Amino acid sequence: MSSEVGKRVDFLEGNVACAEGALAAGCRFFAFYPITPAREIGQVMASKMPKVGGISIQMEDEIASISSVIGASWAGLKSMTATSGPGFSLMQEGIGYAVQTETPCVIVDVQRGGPGVGQVGVPLQGDVMQSRHGAHGEYPILVLAPSSPQDMFDFTVEAFNLSEALRTPVILLTDAYVSFMRESVVIRPSGDIPIINRKKPHAVGETSFFLSEDVAPMPAFGSGFRVHVTGSCHDERGYRKVSDPKDLDHLIKRIYRKFEKHWKEIVRLQMHQVDDARIVLLTYGSPFRSTLWALKKARMEGIMVGCVRLVTIWPFARREIARIAEQVDKIIVLENNMGQILDYVRSAACGMAEVGFLPPQTLGAIHNPKYVLEAIRREASS
Repeated sequence: MSSEVGKRVDFLEGNVACAEGALAAGCRFFAFYPITPAREIGQVMASKMPKVGGISIQMEDEIASISSVIGASWAGLKSMTATSGPGFSLMQEGIGYAVQTETPCVIVDVQRGGPGVGQVGVPLQGDVMQSRHGAHGEYPILVLAPSSPQDMFDFTVEAFNLSEALRTPVILLTDAYVSFMRESVVIRPSGDIPIINRKKPHAVGETSFFLSEDVAPMPAFGSGFRVHVTGSCHDERGYRKVSDPKDLDHLIKRIYRKFEKHWKEIVRLQMHQVDDARIVLLTYGSPFRSTLWALKKARMEGIMVGCVRLVTIWPFARREIARIAEQVDKIIVLENNMGQILDYVRSAACGMAEVGFLPPQTLGAIHNPKYVLEAIRREASS
């Protein structure tokens, strides 16, 4: 039974809540190269890591950050890094390596305006496609999208749990609106926060990479097990297999099957008044905040509208969106970009519902709730 004893409510910035969530999840290694708007995560981790017996290092760049996170994970520590757009670009090779080696770790990307150096003070959901396809090759990835400081705490814990349970890197994709927002954050006692730790081998003969659909136990360097890790195609022992395409086929499909097997645990969305809706607003991250206000006002006017919030952006909730499309007339996608998941929604809807797009009035500015309400009214009257 959950206890109220020890629970506290703090007034926290989103970035600070993220760092607190990482510490609560058991993160004990953090590597970071300072970048706006993710800087506060690094500041909190640098301050608090020594107090819990952890390590926080300011690296020379983002490539070194992701590389050291991977190494620390294989040394047995829960590990995390945080960055923004330009640094996220530099980390892509390392993220691909973490996917291939099935290394649990968490990468926080606080999105800002781009491309290039962009505008450091302007939030933009411009890294959505990069979070899915930034590394080369064929691979699945798990990406969570928080919408509040409370989410920044809770989803960081969840990112570590999913990462450890499935032996995969997990990306927390936020933006400067959510990261700089200050709200009340409920921090539960440590005993009330579900924590998942990776499986460890018990017998010397256990392998690091099973050629099956199971999540293999993960030995730590220096723990007495023979461990071989390579970013190349490999067998169940971690040794390179570079000449037969069947080996690559088996490896990639096994990782995909792992995601499919745990689909219900991975893919999450929230539905608000969808059961009787004819119009559904579909969004994620910071635009969700504006959407809820507009939804409430539209319902007061008798407009049958609902809202779907993607908690997990990737893997994309194609099956769930298809079911929603079967029961509504129109889906309106709200993103603070030029429509990065729009075509995925259209593909999932498969013509069963019309799919439209509502960008913000100004890219980089949050959706004005009254602007969203007016869009709902137009759709309802058309």
